[in-house]
Amino acid sequence: MRRLTVRFILAILALLTLSRLGLSFWMWDRVEAAGGLWPVLFGGLRIDVCLLSMVIALPALLSPWFGHRPLAARITAWWFRIWWMLYVLLEVSTPQFIAEYDTRPNRLYFIYLLNPKEVGSMLWQGYKGVLLAAFVVLVVAAWMAFKLFPTRTRDPFMSWWKRPIVSILIAAVVFLGARGTLEHRPINPAKVAFSSDSMVNSLALNSLYSVFDAAYRMRDERSSAAMYPSMPVDRMNTIVREKAGLTGAPLDARYPSLHEQKATVRRDKPLNVVIILQESLGAQYVGSLGGRDLTPNIDKLSKEGWMFHRAYATGTRSVRGIEAVTAGFLPSVADAVVKLPRSQTGFFTLAQVLGKHGYHSRFVYGGESHFDNMRAFFLGNGFNEVIDRPKFVDPVFEGSWGASDEDMFNQVDRLLRADGDKPVFTLAFSVTNHSPWEYPEGRIKPVGDPASVDNTVRYADWALGQFFEKAKQAPYWDNTVFLVIADHDSRVYGSIPVPVRHFQIPALLLGAGITPRQDDRLVSQIDMGPTLLSLIGLDNVNPMLGADLTQRDPNRAMMQYADNFGYLQGDKLLVLEPAKAPREFRYEAAPVGRDEVYTPIEPADPVLTEEALAHALWASWAYREGKYRLP
Repeated sequence: MRRLTVRFILAILALLTLSRLGLSFWMWDRVEAAGGLWPVLFGGLRIDVCLLSMVIALPALLSPWFGHRPLAARITAWWFRIWWMLYVLLEVSTPQFIAEYDTRPNRLYFIYLLNPKEVGSMLWQGYKGVLLAAFVVLVVAAWMAFKLFPTRTRDPFMSWWKRPIVSILIAAVVFLGARGTLEHRPINPAKVAFSSDSMVNSLALNSLYSVFDAAYRMRDERSSAAMYPSMPVDRMNTIVREKAGLTGAPLDARYPSLHEQKATVRRDKPLNVVIILQESLGAQYVGSLGGRDLTPNIDKLSKEGWMFHRAYATGTRSVRGIEAVTAGFLPSVADAVVKLPRSQTGFFTLAQVLGKHGYHSRFVYGGESHFDNMRAFFLGNGFNEVIDRPKFVDPVFEGSWGASDEDMFNQVDRLLRADGDKPVFTLAFSVTNHSPWEYPEGRIKPVGDPASVDNTVRYADWALGQFFEKAKQAPYWDNTVFLVIADHDSRVYGSIPVPVRHFQIPALLLGAGITPRQDDRLVSQIDMGPTLLSLIGLDNVNPMLGADLTQRDPNRAMMQYADNFGYLQGDKLLVLEPAKAPREFRYEAAPVGRDEVYTPIEPADPVLTEEALAHALWASWAYREGKYRLP
């Protein structure tokens, strides 16, 4: 057992060092800018020893007593073979994960494992080469596992008097190795973080450790209070209410953000609402926002409606966008409330408040609505029906993620035409603009490789344009307000704590009574719900902290990027990071193709820091305490 343990230690250290070197040279520009290779390797060695100590603890401690026995040697060999394959699997997964998410595998690894059908289809359709290479590597690794850890390797017999002494020494070494430090707190990812580039910091981990650390943090649903400095609850609520423009005593003491909203637009009958949530459509693709001219239909429609030129997403995943747009909920380090257990019923959404005014609410999605727990969340929080792929009528194209965008829009058009005079709220979520970049032929003229993000953006824009051409001629046009908004950018990455550029998204209001307007104010996804309620002419009571943009200029946006929280106010960006002092930057945006400018400001403004911290903490508190609901 001792011989096998030594072999395992050497093999794993060699594997992880080679993997770390390969990843570092692949990302060399960023590694060099962050401080070079040595911090990555040294921090990585500390993390590797930590996890290794935990893996070898049991066989190492038992080896003085049973290492000479054949059965114990056989069990130990298989123990190490299994762990070897886990290490290899996670390292093999890492390059593609970094390419998608700009970090090592983390809690998203678990999230995608819960949806094997969709993810498996996506991988097979878009990454056959990667899967084949990974399979070959895993086969070789399995062969190596049998060679490195033979079942017949036994230790020499150890004298009885030596066994307790050796066991105590092994226990001490294993404990120190697992703890990773003699300081008050044991080693964690923050201990080996050395730069402002979170991706480079993640290279100092290994992927198995990163996934286990993510699982460990999920035990308390990743409360922001465990990540950032504390603040008295009363002070937090005072700041958050003040910044939301809420004055006087709360409408209900149990729910601090609950308030009465008076619509600025008066109508004989409130209008219908259609929210079109566009998958992965960052501003970088939208010509009218300074992007790459891939969206001529959005650019055309932007001149016919109320276009926001500085709208920002709250996060980097679809469920975070859903949370912000449909519930007006602030982001947190936890997963979006769409997936969390305490928000599966009674949690506030636009459907809930509209339902109190007689609206029928539905969710239309070309994929399987159980993905990311969307179906359960919507049906538990005010939506009356979910119409997903199995309910679509004669789809013209189905890809890995479901029916195409034009099928989704055709379904929405049919539903809206059939609604008649009843008040309706429709949330429609597109799927096409997602790897492996599949769409029906003959709709657009592809440029370069047809299966690319640029071409799916072109197709998604084409489908949107086709829908609005029909909608303008349909009977529902004159009694409906439409919001077209992205859930997040297609890929968020960068060497700075919160890459603001990759949170900018298109947001466009159009339809009945919407006066064309180009709006350069700084706004967030959380502002869209209150604004819609005002535009459709509905007085209501809600707990949303976003601004009614017909009345107020919020001049702020909030962005959650992994464990970092960004609070952008005007040109000031305040960033909160776990185990670090708050940092302030002066942010200067720039067109696509040019670098943004982040100028450090020291020391950070204490007032701005307090505002950012209050908002960073509020969502976790409100979720945990059940404060975001209607009485």
